[in-house]
Amino acid sequence: MLEEAAIRFVLGGVLVSFFAAIGTVLRPPSFAGLFGSAPSVAIATLALAFANKGPDYAAIESRSMIVGSLGLVAYGISCRWILRRPDTPVWVGAAACWFTWLAVTFVLALLVFGRS
Repeated sequence: MLEEAAIRFVLGGVLVSFFAAIGTVLRPPSFAGLFGSAPSVAIATLALAFANKGPDYAAIESRSMIVGSLGLVAYGISCRWILRRPDTPVWVGAAACWFTWLAVTFVLALLVFGRS
């Protein structure tokens, strides 16, 4: 358990540093945070899943990440749509965006993984 935590720490740190360096080269600078977190955590998670549980498990994990990321894209689109309506109360907009993420992710998960 401690060995796996140490591997996650080192691998995550190396990957975060790598993607943060890429992010600083790109414009606008706000990409640095995006590239510094999500890809590095996903790669570290998939590498450890592959090493510990094999390629079949890593494939399921990667499909789950894709489904979740598509839900996040839908969430971002709905946030942009809600923000263009300044008369919408914040709690209504937030609830609508969260519901969009949940609904899209749930439907895609059912399509990808079935009912099992």
